[in-house]
Amino acid sequence: MAGGGFARLPDGSVVVALSLAGPPDGGVRPGERVRVLVHAANRQRALTRLRNLGLRAVYLRGNSHPPTLDEITAVLHHPDGVVWRSAPDDDTESWHPIARLMRPAPAT
Repeated sequence: MAGGGFARLPDGSVVVALSLAGPPDGGVRPGERVRVLVHAANRQRALTRLRNLGLRAVYLRGNSHPPTLDEITAVLHHPDGVVWRSAPDDDTESWHPIARLMRPAPAT
């Protein structure tokens, strides 16, 4: 799934969903795409949160793939408000905290 989108919540905040290439030293295989969800007061703050975490080239153009209801529930129930998973279409994979994506993969 490529692209991203957002959903405005009744309280005025938004959930932004983006499909991004995983960082080379992150917890994913090289070249693998990840679905990242961010809860913030508005779209710009959601993107700023990701940029502050080191994902510099993050942009939201359009609303082609907004978050699903399950994705919105997942990010709202996480204390950090930023989660990801590598297989967006696989409901058996859990959502992970963003810190797990940003730390280097363990050496093998």
